[in-house]
Amino acid sequence: MAEATTGEMKRTLGLTGLTSNAMALIAPGAFLWLTFLIQATEGATSPSMWWGIVGALLLCLSTAVCYAEMAKLYPGAGSSYYFAEQAFLNREKAWKYARISKFVVGWGSHLYYWIYPGVMVGTTGIVCGYVVGTIWPNFMSASNPGVFFMMAVAVVFSFCIAYIAHRGISSSTVVNMGINVIQIAALLTFAVLALGYRLNHPPGSVAYQFDSTSGEAYTYEFQTTSTMVAGVATDTIVRDANGVPVPKKDASGNIVPFHISYPERDASGNFLTHPNAASVVSPHNWNWVFVQATVAILILVGFESVTTMGDEAKNAKRDVPIAVITSLLIQGGIFYFFEYFSANFFLNSGYTMQSASGSAAPIGDMMVIVGDALLGPGNGRTFMLIEAATVFLALIGTTLSCMNTGARVTYAMGKDKEVRGHFGLLHDKNLTPHNAIWTLAAISAVIGCLSVALVFADGSAPTDATIASIPAGFWSHVGYTTHDKLAALPNSLLTVTLASNFGTFILYALSCTLCMVAYHKHPKFNVVLHLVVPIFGLLANLACMAFYIIGPFEGFGTPHEPLLALGIAAVWALYGGFYFLTAGKAAGKTPLLQTRTPTA
Repeated sequence: MAEATTGEMKRTLGLTGLTSNAMALIAPGAFLWLTFLIQATEGATSPSMWWGIVGALLLCLSTAVCYAEMAKLYPGAGSSYYFAEQAFLNREKAWKYARISKFVVGWGSHLYYWIYPGVMVGTTGIVCGYVVGTIWPNFMSASNPGVFFMMAVAVVFSFCIAYIAHRGISSSTVVNMGINVIQIAALLTFAVLALGYRLNHPPGSVAYQFDSTSGEAYTYEFQTTSTMVAGVATDTIVRDANGVPVPKKDASGNIVPFHISYPERDASGNFLTHPNAASVVSPHNWNWVFVQATVAILILVGFESVTTMGDEAKNAKRDVPIAVITSLLIQGGIFYFFEYFSANFFLNSGYTMQSASGSAAPIGDMMVIVGDALLGPGNGRTFMLIEAATVFLALIGTTLSCMNTGARVTYAMGKDKEVRGHFGLLHDKNLTPHNAIWTLAAISAVIGCLSVALVFADGSAPTDATIASIPAGFWSHVGYTTHDKLAALPNSLLTVTLASNFGTFILYALSCTLCMVAYHKHPKFNVVLHLVVPIFGLLANLACMAFYIIGPFEGFGTPHEPLLALGIAAVWALYGGFYFLTAGKAAGKTPLLQTRTPTA
């Protein structure tokens, strides 16, 4: 197949198309479902979940302003990689550092752009496992899906998304626009119902409690019995032949109804529920907010993706800056705030934060409860499956948008021969960076498999009784050992997520710095937009990065995963430095430029 080494991308995207692509990556329909579990497992910090979103949004907004301002000066493809080169080339004294700066930014951004799609395909495997376990509970556990099943889904999903990306940005844009409408409407519906459920169930009223084994909600107390599990006497739920919990009865033989309550903590001090709305929107502890923000950044990144599409925009200088800010404000400032408030406010004694930390899909469990309350007993599962279908669509849009973004950054580096030259080639018909796309697909498949390998380890480790109840079989049970062994291991999904997020913080901190460099002594310099906001963004990103070290030593959040993420980032940085020097020397390039060619 011939490759167009000198072809150009088509300028087909207007403001709506650009904004839709960015909105697809900041997908509240997908991420409310996906990251609630990750944030719930962050130890004692879960009460600060909503404020973690606020902190992450403020950080992202300051960075988005920097991206928007640089896009006005340098409307081209490559995002921060391109901005880094142009910002230094146009400085009177610092121009010689242009190659170093763009490589550092480009290489650092790959820690984010190459890991993030892997997180998405891994979580797609979790979603599919949850749905399959809900429909066929005798084959798989919905709350704890089979490891190898989730891996298989991750691999297949990765290459299917790559095929859509390979076809061209126009096809991707059409897909993303439709998905945005569907997934936002679906998750807003759930948020409204969750809010209504809480308001209509005051303490002491009869309500539903969720059973993770059967995947259903019931309005009665469960009968329990003491059994020996792994040599320890444990209270377990008594079940009938179909796995349905047997109702508890009083002395008169009447079924004991389940009465809802909103306890803040259990006897061990573990957080359970928010006693009131004020608790949801309270920071509780500012250190906890920082820990939650280090995870929450995952759900807000993507606004910068449109800056990689400058060569495909009809009017890049006008539309790209608007799309950057608009996509973030719509998805983050409106939908996430409402959705996360409703989901946290919903928590109750029938489904606590501890229940959420041990489930593959806490939001799916909540949907079963509110669906039963609204549509009648047994219909909650149908409501959840419909919502799950929209989440799957949102995952397609999110992964597609991220893969398009990552491939275009790699393409820009390939054109400059800063990575292997074949990455800088376009497909002869589709005019897409197909080599970068298919390479990213393979990387995403591997990372996706790694992310689900120990997704139920550390804080989300199931009890021995739960592990014993998982259906036997290669696709369902292999990979689960004992609670103690799993609890001693790092959570793979959280580790991979934090590694991707650390790459995000690096990229965003560098981008805020680039904005100050680009506008230094520029005729259009504005002290607020080009100094105050970038400094705030830089400090905010550095503060979140610092919590990867501070958190584990101060006992905030979980200890293993942040340090492992730092290790991954360190290895990537060391290899990047080695590659820059050796590959540059082989190509006859010097680290510092010898001639200057200003372009803007």
